[in-house]
Amino acid sequence: MQPDKFYYDNKIVRDFTIATLVWGIIGMLVGLLVAVQLYAPAANLDSQYTTFGRVRPLHTNAVIFAFVGNAIFMGVYYSLQRLLKARMFSDVLSRIHFWGWQLIIVSAVITLPLGLTSSHEYAELEWPIDIAITLIWVVFGINMFGTIIKRRERHLYVAIWFYIATFVTVAVLHIVNSFQLPISAFKSYYLFAGVQDALVQWWYGHNAVAFFLTTPYLGMMYYFLPKMANRPVYSYRLSILHFWALIFIYIWAGPHHLLYTSLPGWAQSLGVVFSIMLIAPSWGGMINGLLTLRGAWDKVRDDVTLKFMVVALTAYGMATFEGPLLSLKEVNAVAHFTDWIVAHVHVGALGWNGFLTFGVIYWMIPRMYKTSLYSQKLASFHFWIGTLGILFYAIPMYWAGFTQGLMWKEFTPEGLLKYPNFLETTLRIIPMHIMRSIGGTMYLAGVIVMAYNIYKTMTLGKLVENEAAEALPLPKMDEAEAKKEFWHRKLERKPMALLVFSLIVILIGGVVEMIPTFFISSNVPTISSVKPYTALEVQGRDLYIREGCVNCHSQTIRPFRSETERYGEYSKAGEFVYDHPFLWGSKRTGPDLHRQGGKYSDAWHYNHMLDPRTMSPGSIMPAYDWLISQELDTTTTASKIKALRTLGVPYPDGYELIANQDLDKQAKGISQNLAKDKIKVGSNKEIVAIIAYLQRLGTDIKAKN
Repeated sequence: MQPDKFYYDNKIVRDFTIATLVWGIIGMLVGLLVAVQLYAPAANLDSQYTTFGRVRPLHTNAVIFAFVGNAIFMGVYYSLQRLLKARMFSDVLSRIHFWGWQLIIVSAVITLPLGLTSSHEYAELEWPIDIAITLIWVVFGINMFGTIIKRRERHLYVAIWFYIATFVTVAVLHIVNSFQLPISAFKSYYLFAGVQDALVQWWYGHNAVAFFLTTPYLGMMYYFLPKMANRPVYSYRLSILHFWALIFIYIWAGPHHLLYTSLPGWAQSLGVVFSIMLIAPSWGGMINGLLTLRGAWDKVRDDVTLKFMVVALTAYGMATFEGPLLSLKEVNAVAHFTDWIVAHVHVGALGWNGFLTFGVIYWMIPRMYKTSLYSQKLASFHFWIGTLGILFYAIPMYWAGFTQGLMWKEFTPEGLLKYPNFLETTLRIIPMHIMRSIGGTMYLAGVIVMAYNIYKTMTLGKLVENEAAEALPLPKMDEAEAKKEFWHRKLERKPMALLVFSLIVILIGGVVEMIPTFFISSNVPTISSVKPYTALEVQGRDLYIREGCVNCHSQTIRPFRSETERYGEYSKAGEFVYDHPFLWGSKRTGPDLHRQGGKYSDAWHYNHMLDPRTMSPGSIMPAYDWLISQELDTTTTASKIKALRTLGVPYPDGYELIANQDLDKQAKGISQNLAKDKIKVGSNKEIVAIIAYLQRLGTDIKAKN
């Protein structure tokens, strides 16, 4: 039998590699700006488009979907062709995929600073961009499965299992978390509200980490690490256990982000149990990777690509041990809402995703350009400054997190809060934030050095755009031989069966957690005194979302004495039934706002927005003076009321026709209140709407403080 001759497409891999480096540098520069803003308010640049609240989601989207996303496609397109002994299914689809993904990223760069956001963490992009993501993801899937179908290898290697699970799970996560009712070209409301919306978001949020930041990288690890070390994977059977246990268990763990909230207790407990179980498959994968290097440790000492891989696997092991640890209620009670979580996330992001990406690029580019790396010394410098950057970043953030968690909970011998002023904690951790920005600068410097090194490597050689290869056509399998095969080997010959089984496995956890929460009313009991927001409050809430206030302020008070003493009565599920979307937050850079209503005067809020430091000396909050000068857009009021009524908010029929009259009446009342304090501001300004919303928060229930 004559072998088939064909060509690997290296050009698409090169394109995704360049995009990875470019967006990586941009995303990390934005991250550095965000880090500086947390101790130097001037870094908000006196512009509504560069405040922390608007720029922080730009940073997370840039590093997750632009840097890591392009790196995933880079690794998949390179390894998939070689594992299947086939060129990608369609060069045209490859190009559509590449340019479509870059346009999606550019749209994020434009819309997020403009305040066009849905507010869901890691899913802030509005509905037209969500549709574009879906279409490009389908293009990627067609290209991947088309390549699998025309393969010249009978069995699918373990890396491809992870790629298939990534494709199907990310598709499900994105679609379910994007159930929105559009109001305008760039404004929508989520179909779910309050507790249900929170469950959907963190089912998505945690599993975006699992199936976008983890499973495709595990697939890349299983391909590139053995290639770099010139060793086979340590254990085939361990890889089977690793794969199926990981994708089954991971999907259940999302509720551990919502411990001590008003999410039903049984759902919280399920999240904790499966988070603890997650240690086993996660560490099984790490051990399988590290033991692949058995007998190759001398090579690790001399090969910088393997150094990156070892640190990446170590960071993966640390992060996947710490994640279950943080899901324990006793630990979560201290850690949640603090910088401890920031440290945990960045050990995974900088160590696991970053270093594995760097190792793969350093190994792959010289081979595609048929040359050697321009400078091993620069690569070694990158490794060491990057490693130090991670340490200088993570250690201060752990320290800051421990400090926050303990200060928030500390009482005096007399039983009073020792630090009743939230700002005391913020000021105490500023030195740690300065250290964090130094670590981030070191890490970014390493990436810039790498980009130069890779550029020079490319100029030394010439890209082999179409790399010649040959392989025998896929032979027919003998039936007798097939019957003797190990059961999983049979499954590895059937990509569609692997797809379906992966889909079933990942759906089980989500279905078990969501259906009771959505359809059993006792899980979200209503409170008769909780009423829909007024028209002005709806507009104010949308301004709160536009400005990204949820990035710094939570709106859920946990049932701890330290929180009820500081903020007021703990939050109830029934208080959030009209919240589309929920705004519980995941970080307290500032205090919780759920009981903010009536706590301060309208004048206090006005001055606090105009210049936070006049009301809270030392505050790191940016000024929001444009809210005072910009007029509120009331042309959207009717469409917002109609949309919310469609989603189940009980506004009377026809209320949208008179909503602006109610809005104007309430706004004039606030304007008159401000005038009593010698503050002249028109009732048609945005500041009036956001004051109305803040004064409403937490006032629907009356509880003894």
